[in-house]
Formats: sequence, structure tokens, C-alpha cells
Amino acid sequence: MVPTLLCVIIFILLVPPIVFFGYMYALSKQPKHSIIRSHPFLGWMRYLLEKLGPEFRQYWFDDDTDGRPFSRADFVGLMYASKYRTDLISFGGKRDYEKPGFYLSNAMFPKLTSELRIDNEKVVPGRKYEITHEGLFTRREKFIEEQEVKPWLLHDEDVIVVGENRRQPWRLKGMFGASATSFGAVGENYIMSTGYGARMAGGSWINTGEGGVAEVHLSTGSDIISQIGPGMFGFRDDKGKFSIEEFKNKASLSNIKAFELKFHQGAKIRGGHLEGSKVTEKVAAARLVPVGQTVNSPNRFEFLTNPEEALRFIGSLQEAGGKPVGVKIVVGDPKRLEPFFEKMVELSIYPDFITVDGSEGGSGAMFKAMADGMGLPLFAALIILDDTMRKFGVRDRIRIFASGKLVTPDKVAIAMALGADCVNSARGFMIATGCIMAMQCHTGKCPTGVTTTDSKYQEALVPAEKQWRVMNYILQLREGLFSLAAACGLESPTELRREHVVFTNESGETMRVVDLFPYPVVSR
Repeated sequence: MVPTLLCVIIFILLVPPIVFFGYMYALSKQPKHSIIRSHPFLGWMRYLLEKLGPEFRQYWFDDDTDGRPFSRADFVGLMYASKYRTDLISFGGKRDYEKPGFYLSNAMFPKLTSELRIDNEKVVPGRKYEITHEGLFTRREKFIEEQEVKPWLLHDEDVIVVGENRRQPWRLKGMFGASATSFGAVGENYIMSTGYGARMAGGSWINTGEGGVAEVHLSTGSDIISQIGPGMFGFRDDKGKFSIEEFKNKASLSNIKAFELKFHQGAKIRGGHLEGSKVTEKVAAARLVPVGQTVNSPNRFEFLTNPEEALRFIGSLQEAGGKPVGVKIVVGDPKRLEPFFEKMVELSIYPDFITVDGSEGGSGAMFKAMADGMGLPLFAALIILDDTMRKFGVRDRIRIFASGKLVTPDKVAIAMALGADCVNSARGFMIATGCIMAMQCHTGKCPTGVTTTDSKYQEALVPAEKQWRVMNYILQLREGLFSLAAACGLESPTELRREHVVFTNESGETMRVVDLFPYPVVSR
């Protein structure tokens, strides 16, 4: 009996390691990697550590404020806003105050909440989590159902009107919504969660991205900006050309409040890309492309080669659809913008809004060289765009939407002070629905079910629960925005201007942004 038991123990202790190392050695005999040819076992260990490296850095080794594209502090703050509807912290902020940066300028005598112009009359039902136990390996929570939650909407006199000259203008009582994320790049469950949450919060919206309008977008009942990209997905005929009939069909839908022509996008000026593995039957139906076909969109509308052609096309869509039509751009420098505005004034044709995307934008698959080196960051781009519009006397005709890592109330407030009327966020909403920044957006295997159309992975994201997190995120951000406006001595966030932001450089010198970048004198 004892010898038999000893044999079993020896077998258990020796055979698995022998099999494992034998397998690794066999693999090393036909390697494609130079390190493995000379050091097979250490080479495979190096590969393993390299594979695990991003996760170790994200959770253990990166400082709370150093992670990119979002720090751990940003991520946790956003998660708490969406789950617990709070942004309270203890013992002070983690920002490095010795680095150059923008800051909001507080008033000597801030406004009380009772002095703000807010529409909180119609409360909405809400739900949020409450932590009951914080353990070493798990966190226990309970879901609290609330009957009265303040929506923090703009007062009627501050309503943002987009396309006031259209037959069906769009009136916005909120200033924060979900940026463009295409069906296919993201899955149905993410769209449902975001759409339902935006509708429940009121005053918000979702943007379809260039992937076209899908049935799932419409089913949420939320306000929709329908984006038209250079690939014209969802707006094309059987030859891939733009179809005015498809456009009119979309314009007749009550959910769709505006259309956005995507001229540029922060991380993908070169054009969008969608792997064929993500093009399911539903995605193909929305995009009007074959199932399973890898889709690449060009970096420009084929038939728009200059400002006049672009503006006449915009004018034709405004007339055909009767709804606001805008453009999405990335700013390179002021001189490249001016011909577009010169032609606007000459033709008297104006887009109803311009979405400016910073070079730091990009919610999914992207080209690294474009993401790192092309176009201006958002705050610089906003000032240039606002100045150019004022210079040509068209600022009051066109609304500005801003997008590019604007996920917290302070960043949104600064963007509005620098010229934005409204703010879009893609990654903020993705994190609100459970994204853990796994960096698997392009693979179709997103572990949280956000950037995937695979039914297996999508099961991780449950819209019935995540919709409340999206709603909480919107409400918490709007409440924070009103609080910051009050601290600046303003009655509404819509009053934020450059004089309410200061910039401090590495030497500690401080200047108001309005003094650094004075509003241009309008000579027209």
C-alpha cells in the first residue's frame, strides 16, 4: 500500500512538470522569436510577463494619477459617480498642483443653490448602489430604489437651441451626452444601456457614430444625433453612393433630432475600421454592407473636395430633412479653418453646429500614429474654433459641441468656458456601463461586453442594471457642473466664459485665459 501511494505522489509531483517543460521545449524547436531560439524557457517566461504587464501596471504599479488614457483616480471617480451618485473624496485631491494646467476661478461671493437658474421641478425616479461591506476580496452592495431624484436641467431661459432656423429645431435642456460610438464597434447591450439612461435623465442624447441608425438606437426612446461618415453607412444605395431617400427616411423619425457629417475624428482622421468578425446581420443591416465583411471608411467624402461643395451639401440636407445638420472636425491650425468660414459668409449657408474633437479623442480601435501625432488637443482647438467663428461674425449662428476626454464636471466646465455650448463623451459613458479599460476594443473580445458584438461577451453587460448607472453619471455630472458655476459666482453653467478660467505655468505664474487669449475684435 505504501509503495503504491509513494508512486502516486511521485507521479503527481514529477510528471506534470516534465510534461509542461517538455511541451515548452518542443515549442521552442520551431520558434518564430529570436529569444526563444537561444533561451527557450526564459523566453516563454518573458512572453508571459509581457502579456501580464499591462494588468499589473494598471492595478499595482501605475500611480493613481499617472495612468493613460485615464488615470486610476479618474476611473474610480467616474465609477463612484455612476454607481453611488457621489464624487466625495477624503483628505484632498491627487492632482499634481505643481504642473501647468487650467483652473476655474472662484468668486469671492459664490451663488447659493437657491440663486441658481435650475429646472429641478420635475423629479425623476432613480436607483443607486450603497456599499454595505468592503472586504478584502469582495464588496457587498445593495441596490436602493429612490422615488425622487433631481434632474439638474437647464432653466427655460438657458435652453440650448440647435438649428433655430430649421423646421424642426432641437431644444436641449442638458449640456452633456454620449459621443459617437458606432453599432458594430459597440454592441446592442451598450447602446441600450446608454440610450435608456440618457432618456431617463432627460436633456441628454446619444450619437450613432458613423455605423448608421440601428433599430436598437430607436428602441431606447432617447434623443439621437445620427452621424453620417465618409463611408455613408446607413445612407448609401446598393452602389455605395449617398442616397437622399435614405436620408429623408431617417429625417422622418422623431427620435432623430440632428445629423452630423463626420469630416474628421480625433483618433481616426485617416478613416474608421471595423473587423469583419464584428459585422453581424444586425450590424450589416444598419450599415447597409455585407455580413462578415471588414469595413474601412475613407478619410473624406468622395464628392466633397472644397468648402463650397461641403456647404452646399449641408444646405441641401438642411432643406431636405428640416432638422439641424452639423459637422465634426479636428482643428489643425487657424489658417486651415478660415476658408471654410469665409465661404459660409459668402454663400450664407451655415452648419447648425460644429463638433470639435480633440486629438486625445478616440473610444475604440485607432491608429497609433494618428492618435499620438495628428491634430490639436481639445482645449487649444476650442479656443481657435471659437475665435475663428467670432472673427467671421457667425458665433451666434452655430452651436459648438466639444469632445475629447471630458469625463468630469471640472473638465466639462473648462470646455464650456473656452467656447463649448455642449459636451460629448464616449469613454465616460463606456466606463459608466462597466468598461475597465482592458484595451481590447479592437479585438471584439471586450471582457465587460461594451465594445463587442459577440453574444457570449455581451452577456456581461445587462442593460436593465447599467441604464441606472448611465443615468446617475449624467445627473451627477450636471449637478457638479451647476456647483462649479455657483462657485464661480454664476447662475448657470451657460454663463461660463474665458474670464472664469486661469492658467498656471510651471513657474507658478498665473493668467486669466481671457488675457492670454483675448476675444477677437469683430470687424464685420
